[in-house]
Amino acid sequence: MKFIFFIIFSISLTGNSSAHNHFPITIDSELMINRGKIAYENNCVSCHMVNLAGAENWKGVDEDGHQKAPPLNGTGHTWHHDDKTLHSIIKYGLAKLVEGYEGKMMGFEENLSDKDIDSVLAYIKSYWPKDKYEHQIGISK
Repeated sequence: MKFIFFIIFSISLTGNSSAHNHFPITIDSELMINRGKIAYENNCVSCHMVNLAGAENWKGVDEDGHQKAPPLNGTGHTWHHDDKTLHSIIKYGLAKLVEGYEGKMMGFEENLSDKDIDSVLAYIKSYWPKDKYEHQIGISK
């Protein structure tokens, strides 16, 4: 788990999200949240589940030795990361961002536009408790 945290931290320092600069992403737009829900259901739900709860026993590894999908609903660590990092992970996937990483989190740059990714993040954030949402907005500015 410390290794995964190190990877995420390293990504946040390198900032691989090209010229994208729409941060912080808020939950102020119901349209954006609804658009994000559709994109989430079409691309993310198979691993992160309908209620964003992630895989069962998500802190462990699956039968192939890969990290399981974490919850995105505020009960995991997603809210600890700024928007730029989260956007990069969704867009490029951890395997493309971190040399030698063999997780199952693929990138979605072929399937989702930057606007779609922002919408997915707004949808995810709409599940978070207020204190976690406000903390994450603060680190994303």
